[in-house]
Amino acid sequence: MIRFIRWLLFPVALLYAAIVWLRNRLYDRQLLRSTAFDIPVVVIGNLAVGGTGKSPMTEYILRILPPAMRVTVLSRGYGRKTKGFRTVATTDDATQSGDEPLQIKRKFPQTPVVVCEDRVKAIHQIKENSDAVLLDDAFQHRALRPSFSILLFDFASILKPMLPLPTGSFRDSLYESKRAGIIVITKCPDDIDHAQKMKIIAKFRKYSQAEVYFSSIAYEELVDSQGIAFTKEELTLTSVLLLTGIAKPEPLAAYLLPLVARLEQLNFGDHHQFTSTDLATVQQRFEDLAGTKKIIITTEKDWQRLPPSFLASHPIIIAPIRQQILFNEASSFDRAINNAFLQQRSVNEY
Repeated sequence: MIRFIRWLLFPVALLYAAIVWLRNRLYDRQLLRSTAFDIPVVVIGNLAVGGTGKSPMTEYILRILPPAMRVTVLSRGYGRKTKGFRTVATTDDATQSGDEPLQIKRKFPQTPVVVCEDRVKAIHQIKENSDAVLLDDAFQHRALRPSFSILLFDFASILKPMLPLPTGSFRDSLYESKRAGIIVITKCPDDIDHAQKMKIIAKFRKYSQAEVYFSSIAYEELVDSQGIAFTKEELTLTSVLLLTGIAKPEPLAAYLLPLVARLEQLNFGDHHQFTSTDLATVQQRFEDLAGTKKIIITTEKDWQRLPPSFLASHPIIIAPIRQQILFNEASSFDRAINNAFLQQRSVNEY
């Protein structure tokens, strides 16, 4: 039914695509103003709506940059109830900062993390104390002219027709990949081969000469809120309620299914703010879960949004993930990223 309604809205999708195309051309011809800065400003983004792995990519980049480099992470702070410029603290909750910025801050406490709807205004405020700025979702924010853009595509989406919203899930056409410095195909399956790789690269070559890399999600050891590991051996005897509020929970469910005694899922929308009614539903589903040994598994992003009282009274286990670059190209990718953060600064020093 939903799919049928989406196709009924196809004329709206065509109108949306035309408006977005016109807006981009106005920026390309500098008829609409965009602002550049004299420090490296690196953008991570996508053309589709949600679920491409921007947060894991942000974390990957923070891990490979020189420790002495003062990088500030800037985000819109989607899902927060505050407005304007805000410096994220580890003691915040998701309603103050948004779940993804809070996750980044808690994992990288020494890294400044800022949220602001107006990314240009925010960079003006932080640039004096930053060597570079990393934005986690700003490819469509054309009022900002980045020094380098990393464009992400979910593997499943790249194989389907790229239809614009609301019929499809794309905010921009593939033509806009011409603005990318690097393209990354994320969430690739384990069995992706060289032939598939070259077919996907050929698809981009009509629009962009950017290097195309491929990555997959690696699931790290499950941990509790104190960082204590929950081993795979324990999982085999455990019933699990998988609680998620992310765009695409299917890969995590598929990963856990063969590892656990029993798996049930309770899925909410991406960035969902859990209400007391939601938590009562979770409580009931957990109580109804069969088995004497049972836990709730959730993602790092969802964990940020669960109330401390709920976390303290339930056996919550977190499933951390990380990005890994495929086809033995991690060193090449890392060099390209480091160059993106160093190049403009070197130019500006002359």
